[in-house]
Amino acid sequence: MTKRALVTGGAGFVGQWMARAMLALGWEVYSAGVGSPTGAVLTPAERGAVRWLEMDVRSRAQVIAALDAARPDAIVHLAGISYLPSAADAPAEAWAVNVVGAVTLLSEVARRLRAGALDPRILVAGSAQQYGRHDPGELPLSENAEQRPLTVYAASKAAQEIAAMQAFRADGVQAIATRSFNHSGVGHDAHFLLPALVRRALALREGADSERVIQIGNGDAIRDYLHVADVVDAYLALLDRGIPGEAYNVCSGEGVRVRTLTEQVLEHAGVVAEISSDPALQRSVDVPALVGSPEKLARATGWRPRRTRDDIIDDLLHAATH
Repeated sequence: MTKRALVTGGAGFVGQWMARAMLALGWEVYSAGVGSPTGAVLTPAERGAVRWLEMDVRSRAQVIAALDAARPDAIVHLAGISYLPSAADAPAEAWAVNVVGAVTLLSEVARRLRAGALDPRILVAGSAQQYGRHDPGELPLSENAEQRPLTVYAASKAAQEIAAMQAFRADGVQAIATRSFNHSGVGHDAHFLLPALVRRALALREGADSERVIQIGNGDAIRDYLHVADVVDAYLALLDRGIPGEAYNVCSGEGVRVRTLTEQVLEHAGVVAEISSDPALQRSVDVPALVGSPEKLARATGWRPRRTRDDIIDDLLHAATH
């Protein structure tokens, strides 16, 4: 019997990659969200195979309609405001979408579970930003590390996880939470770090500007990057073999400085340029270093990343120039 999946935020970057992977595995995929899919992720055939549903997670009526249409065996909850400055600019909206939206979805699943109508596994995608600042000696962070959210976005994601764990403990909802570290790939919006670096490098390569300078924020910030395809593989593994009521880091376990990442992008783009740190691109609430341990995830599922940062950069460059 064909398994049915509901992907919230399905028109977004990770949502489209999730739909592609599930279609390839034979799932019947329902994608719920606002707006239409954009970018170069899904082929026309893949778009046609997905069943698109209009759903704002803040609307109980629309959440009910999506659950009734999909009758899912699995839910991948990706809907949310994911860009930190957008959340900071509209904190009430970020809390409404990221927290109230998750609670609305979880409560409707719990209602159906109590009625014996539905018992899906639910993956609730959180963020490494939930951890906040930790001493370098504590890295890589395990799931036992204290959560110290610094931003509206991080706090809303930590609250979303609390709601998911409460739904598991109180109602038996099969909720699994992730704390996903940085990831990128084709279709990632250009205001995020890696696509932005690729865009700036290509502009230098194609321009006639004699001042070969690429501007970055804090070049010493350290981040843990995965290819989005590896993140989707981790989510699928957790849906299959993760333990409900648990949270898992989704990460590589390897940190890279933003300056080093910029050097890699320039090298792959064939550009020689000076790297300059612009204070205007730095944020006071930036976390200096975020590197996670993927060992809990690996023990539970056998997952390991199969792609490298070089693969991410090459894919972004290829998508931008073809």
